[in-house]
Amino acid sequence: MFRKQQDNIETGAKATAHTTYESEKTEMHFHKSDSSISQEHGEEEHGEEEHVMRSLSARHIQMISLGGAIGTGLFLNSGQNIAAAGPAGALIAYCVYCIMTCLGEMATFMPVSGSFNHYATRFVDPSLGFALGWNYCEVMPAPAWSTIFMIIIVLINLVGVRIYGEMEYWFALIKILIVIVFIIVAICVTAGGLGGHVIGFSYWNSPGAFANGAVGTVGVLLSAGFSFQGTEIVGITAGEAKNPSKTVPRAIRNTFWRILIFYIATIFLLGICIPNDYPALTSGEGVATASFTIVFNLAGIEAGSHVINAVILTSVLSAANSSLYTASRTILGLAHDNNAPAFLGRINRYGSPYVAVIFSSIIGFACVFVSIYSASVAFIWFLNITAVSGFISWAGIAFVHLRFRKAYVHQGRSLSELPYICFGYPFSGLFATVLCVLIILGQGYSAFTPFDGVTFVTNYIGIVPFILCYIIHKIVKRTKVVPLDEVDFETNRVTQHDREVDNAEEGKKTKLQRMFDVFV
Repeated sequence: MFRKQQDNIETGAKATAHTTYESEKTEMHFHKSDSSISQEHGEEEHGEEEHVMRSLSARHIQMISLGGAIGTGLFLNSGQNIAAAGPAGALIAYCVYCIMTCLGEMATFMPVSGSFNHYATRFVDPSLGFALGWNYCEVMPAPAWSTIFMIIIVLINLVGVRIYGEMEYWFALIKILIVIVFIIVAICVTAGGLGGHVIGFSYWNSPGAFANGAVGTVGVLLSAGFSFQGTEIVGITAGEAKNPSKTVPRAIRNTFWRILIFYIATIFLLGICIPNDYPALTSGEGVATASFTIVFNLAGIEAGSHVINAVILTSVLSAANSSLYTASRTILGLAHDNNAPAFLGRINRYGSPYVAVIFSSIIGFACVFVSIYSASVAFIWFLNITAVSGFISWAGIAFVHLRFRKAYVHQGRSLSELPYICFGYPFSGLFATVLCVLIILGQGYSAFTPFDGVTFVTNYIGIVPFILCYIIHKIVKRTKVVPLDEVDFETNRVTQHDREVDNAEEGKKTKLQRMFDVFV
């Protein structure tokens, strides 16, 4: 019975292989990574596997990428600490670009949900994929969620990726518009067009450009990185993009410029308009919104604080929506790689991994109740845990890419077959890996001067789950590093036919659409 069904599937696939993008991928998604499973058994289970849908259009990918460059940290954590990290922020901005270009090379060649944890399983070591996947599920800025919004966000993620993409499109548009307005207002304030007097660079002389010199800058590297986290979502969406070989590279190429404009420019203007000893930056519960609100107040726009609060709400909802999406897709990838229970990989008729969504939301609901107990303390703990987990994920992405390229070249494959080639290899991956590791290890130096046990635990608790996951999985599964000759580059890869279809779709665009792609 199964053989007959398989023959029918193969016949149907041959008949439609040259007509649509999706039809050629009758076995699209994940393969069994355990070499002990026979090929026949692997094909049988794979044939029964349900898949997510490729429903994210080019405009969805572009706006998700834009929105990812404007994270909640820019609004919720842009007070004195972030303002003091101007040069550090620029350094991390380049680090983010290196990570994105590394991820882009793998994601465009092999667009799957689960993304980098699946790549770690396939190209390096199943234990590394297991640890990276479960580590990344921690990266959820949940303390700002409320129960009612959590329910809405869960429902959105249960009804298919297109609804998620549409929501992120409008969320990102709102964030982009408010940042553009802020940049214009801030320029007017510092130039004297608003506020009644010229500020210029006077605050850089007194009280100074840095609150605590180089030590102060190093101390806020972690929180600065928290503001950038979320940009890697572009690589995760590749598995559900309609034409990933075109949309993902375009989004990644523009990542550095988007961060430069939306983040570095914003922090630069904040540092010009507001002195680092301004009382409102560190006082009261308004620390999360003070910096943006102060600039609007200096411009004489009293309603600005209300607008900023509304934008922050949409930003938090966007972050929650994206976090639930990325966590559920990561868990989906773990399930398909045998690194999580198989039932977590179930998909409903809308193409949503509904069990993974519900499982991921449990963490969010737990964080809501923890926040009710002590919101300020919870925020500090969650900030440290998620930021450290994010840097671990970034280091993992860069390291896995180094292994990917090494195995790719070792097998005699041509770089011309890659839809997108990483910029500055191998230095981009080495730079990102080393910088992320240094930040993870060095960000908690304050706990040693003098030594404080609580501060030490708060700063480094985020490292523990990753280490435990790797060691326990290594001991239980007895996994080994995948030999370079045995790395699988064929399953789920983008074929020449896929690229031809994507090129044909690209050729249908109007001149106006192509201009939009260049600037966005």
